[in-house]
Amino acid sequence: MSDALAASGTVHWIGAGLSTGSGLAALCDAADRVRLWHRTEERAARSLEGLGLTGRAEPRAYTLAALTAELAPGDVVVSMLPAPEHAPLLAACVARGAHFACSSYVSEAVLDQVPEATAAGVVVLTEAGLDPGLDHLFAQGLIARAREEIGSEAAAEVSLTSYCGGIPAVPNDFKYRFSWAPAGVLNALRSPARYIEDGAETTALRPWEVTRPHVVDGEPFEVYPNRDSVPFLDQYGLPPAWKPQTFIRGTLRLAGWLDAWQPVFEELRQGDDRRIAALAQELAARYPTTDADRDRVVLAVSLDVRDSSGRTWSGRYSLDMEGDAEESAMARCVSRTLALGVRRILGGGLPPGLNRAAETAARSEEWLTELAEDGIDFTLRTGG
Repeated sequence: MSDALAASGTVHWIGAGLSTGSGLAALCDAADRVRLWHRTEERAARSLEGLGLTGRAEPRAYTLAALTAELAPGDVVVSMLPAPEHAPLLAACVARGAHFACSSYVSEAVLDQVPEATAAGVVVLTEAGLDPGLDHLFAQGLIARAREEIGSEAAAEVSLTSYCGGIPAVPNDFKYRFSWAPAGVLNALRSPARYIEDGAETTALRPWEVTRPHVVDGEPFEVYPNRDSVPFLDQYGLPPAWKPQTFIRGTLRLAGWLDAWQPVFEELRQGDDRRIAALAQELAARYPTTDADRDRVVLAVSLDVRDSSGRTWSGRYSLDMEGDAEESAMARCVSRTLALGVRRILGGGLPPGLNRAAETAARSEEWLTELAEDGIDFTLRTGG
């Protein structure tokens, strides 16, 4: 395997949406040069002003061609764009010898380019935000502790649940606050969810139909499975001798969300792509994200292990954070986690090819320690 190309010290941050926050400021401290690319140079400049970064980063008008023209070997491109736009960006990075980072799940279009990126010495960092990202770090940390207590060779039954949600800090009638594009929220609900329950793989064609109560630190919420949980059994390194009885990665909502969203669900059942796109616009107008309201992020990851002799081990990571006048909780969690990964690239700490936030238990502990020092507060509870 080739070594990663030496980082040049220049970071290109693409997009300034709802998840761009103080992580960008952290990179202004760590990098030699930062450029913020937005739809127009004026909007990029306004975003920098809002983040208090005027003069610390250079505003740019984004087009793929304009970005590609400025890329140099060893630069780092940070994509805050929608996931379908990652693959063209990565292709430009590979062609120019620039590293790539995003907070999104790995897509097939990105995976297809990993061999070429690896050969070129390009780091491809993915799943390095809140969910995915912090949730992976929590899961890896719990599994590592359970292995130490129970042992990886002992036959055991395991339950792992990981629920995350961006919600309003002050509950509203809609029981929700959009922290990312409404179209993305609706389309995620239209995607089937695969998970493990009662020891067997299960698929929910309409995930909201299997919504259930879930309590975090004494507070009631509602949760439902999201996407495909099953591949994460391997990604998290669950020992082969441990049989998962429950393995669910899902979404957390305020209590009462299921009832409040019934009109939306009816549209999702009956509407075509055009109607769902229109509904997304209607919901964005009806429930706008304003500077006055505050968001809240809740992430709860739990692991319970019971071996054949009856020994048990339980662990819980929880994060509960509210946004403030300076920054939303969502932007803080996503951007600071992603910025930590970019700093690793700048320092030569990641190998070429595909990387995620939590590749190993050791890396997870390192990242969690640094994130705690960086103001991402969370709690760990363990017991037998």
